[in-house]
Amino acid sequence: MKKKTSIACLLFACLFAVSQAQTSADQSTDPSDPDNLAKDYFSQIMGVAVSASTNAKLYQFIYEWIGTPYRLGGKTKRGVDCSRFAYELYDKVFNTTLGHNSRNIYTQVDPIAKDQLMPGDLVFFKIRSRNITHVGVYIGDNRFAHASSSRGVMISDLNDAYWKRYYYNDGRMLAIATAGKSDDEESTLSPPMH
Repeated sequence: MKKKTSIACLLFACLFAVSQAQTSADQSTDPSDPDNLAKDYFSQIMGVAVSASTNAKLYQFIYEWIGTPYRLGGKTKRGVDCSRFAYELYDKVFNTTLGHNSRNIYTQVDPIAKDQLMPGDLVFFKIRSRNITHVGVYIGDNRFAHASSSRGVMISDLNDAYWKRYYYNDGRMLAIATAGKSDDEESTLSPPMH
């Protein structure tokens, strides 16, 4: 009987400790701050750490397009291809105009190392080609949003074997990286976070 009582007390103490830890964690985010709520929500939906989800407008845009079917040359939520998805995202989120195909977009970026990727940067792939054939928008934690020809607008992981195989390079928009900064600061900048 004493053994059962001891186990019950131990379980109760553990549950109390867990609930206190949960309460402390919940209080660290101000529930009245819509940006914090949005970051938490998109963090869960898109599988990125809260610390990576610094741009709620970026994640909101992606969330609204998830599931849009793929259509080569498509420009709307009825169907879109990878470069037009990136084009629309940059236009609406960063107020920046991109080229109209992945190769043209690549000419507009400053190539960066994979370990320097920040949300909003672009990732490029050469899928069964010597040329760049696919572009996506990095969202954090090795994940990127893109319009897949098989599943439409979705989020994928750069570490998946398929994407590792065809990965080419990453880039940061030159116009955004250099806007209003001196030459020595340019290399450390990222897209503006609205």
